[in-house]
Amino acid sequence: MNAVLEHLIVLPVVVPLLTAAIMLFLPESARRTRVTLALASVSAQLLMSVALLFLTSDAAHFIWPEGVGVYAMGNWNAPFGIVLVVDRLAAVMLALSSTVALTTLTYSVARWDRPGQPFHSLFQLLTMGVNGAFLTGDLFNLFVFFEVLLAASYGLVLRGTGTPRLRAGMHYIAVNLAASFLFLIGVAMIYGMAGTLNMADLAGRASALSGADRALFDAGAAILGVAFLVKAGSWPLNFWLPGTYSIAIAPVAAAFALMTKVGLYAILRLGTILQEDATLAGALFYVGMATLISATVAMLAAKHLARLASFSVLASMGILLSAFGLRIEALTGPILFYLVVSVLTTAAFFMLTGMTDRTRITDPPVMPEDDPAPRPPAYISYGVRPPSVVQEDEEAGIAIPGAMAFLGLMFVCCALLVSGLPPLPGFVAKFALIRGALQGEQVTPATGVLVAAILVSGLTALIALSRVGMRLFWSAAARVTPRLRVLEAAPVGVLILLCLALGAAADPVGRYLDSAARSLHQPDTYIRAVLATRPGDATAEKP
Repeated sequence: MNAVLEHLIVLPVVVPLLTAAIMLFLPESARRTRVTLALASVSAQLLMSVALLFLTSDAAHFIWPEGVGVYAMGNWNAPFGIVLVVDRLAAVMLALSSTVALTTLTYSVARWDRPGQPFHSLFQLLTMGVNGAFLTGDLFNLFVFFEVLLAASYGLVLRGTGTPRLRAGMHYIAVNLAASFLFLIGVAMIYGMAGTLNMADLAGRASALSGADRALFDAGAAILGVAFLVKAGSWPLNFWLPGTYSIAIAPVAAAFALMTKVGLYAILRLGTILQEDATLAGALFYVGMATLISATVAMLAAKHLARLASFSVLASMGILLSAFGLRIEALTGPILFYLVVSVLTTAAFFMLTGMTDRTRITDPPVMPEDDPAPRPPAYISYGVRPPSVVQEDEEAGIAIPGAMAFLGLMFVCCALLVSGLPPLPGFVAKFALIRGALQGEQVTPATGVLVAAILVSGLTALIALSRVGMRLFWSAAARVTPRLRVLEAAPVGVLILLCLALGAAADPVGRYLDSAARSLHQPDTYIRAVLATRPGDATAEKP
């Protein structure tokens, strides 16, 4: 039975890959078939991730005794072959990824996935890359999956029209290509010194290095860390993120809410396996604090909802990096809880901006002399998102009664979640972080700074969101009541309800995340499961 279940590990990569390949052979006119395939694929990924959550839990210890499943590609075991590995942390990230993918894809079907560009194929490749990055057990394939998700994101971020979108997209592509180059340099240096790229095998080989070899290995790891921090959107390498996320169409920005967390996942995984020293952890704390402070100041300066949501992504990343940089094991469980809540919140927030864009219209922007073509009115959430992107169709769809009331309620929920106010789980997540930081004898000036920064950033977010909300819903300017479709309103409501469910079930969810944190900080189980050769396998006879 174990051999059958191990094949479940590879399916989150294979299913979206096959779906994307099939879609390439379908004509653009077969939209219904493409949508059906896409929704079936992400629904299957969600079911598989839920199954993996169970298989890695204590309740399924009779299947995978140590809560770690390993799939050897080509039946070659590590470190000679490529392996996919799922433990509690990877299962949590897969479930989070598939949840965001299903809701954003459903949202996009309402009006954002047509015409022309292969939206659904790119979206499937994006999910494949994200899932593979969470599952891979070696650095080179982590690089490969990063490049797959980034290549798909390049096409998605450029979807639509307008010079600002093209400019922001080019910045996004240039920065990520530079980060990928650093990634490759770091991987090459690590392989040159350690002779392996398997994460489990690296732990033992790195500890055996000394002198100049160890210095070069650490330099490669530092370069790799910089690449991860760029992809995670940390200061001072995050200047590309607010402009890119705020100009992308709403479902793409919502899907991107998880992408910065892929870089954080890589830092968590490698940092715990390689047992990073206090100097590197301290650097991570200061980078996180700088990210949080800069994002907090920027939130006060932001005037448009999409940019405010983008800066909230940076603020959450700053909290996560600085909390992990404290090297307090009791904080890792709350870190994971906050990560889950923040991703769901920002995904809902970006989808909400796609609907609030249609509530108020500003005057057309002044046209530069070198661009004589007429441009349609700009929308308030970002001053340059044209109706050709929104694809407004007032005749199609069924109007939802009380559209403005629904938008207002969702905005209030998102504001409470971002700022961390009760009774929503944003408060539970931040309270757990503060409680973990102030526990026992671990209180230091750094923990005090983190607690103060979390409180101040929450207050700042509340002020900034209240200001934008009043301008958006209560100002005397002309307002248009949009016709909302069920397919675009329901995903936002589902994400908010899921956040409420996480708050109501904080105790069991917290216990599972605490167990994931313990296994993360005790990598011996992960290493032993990856490097073990199963009795009776053909791999036992291979080198």
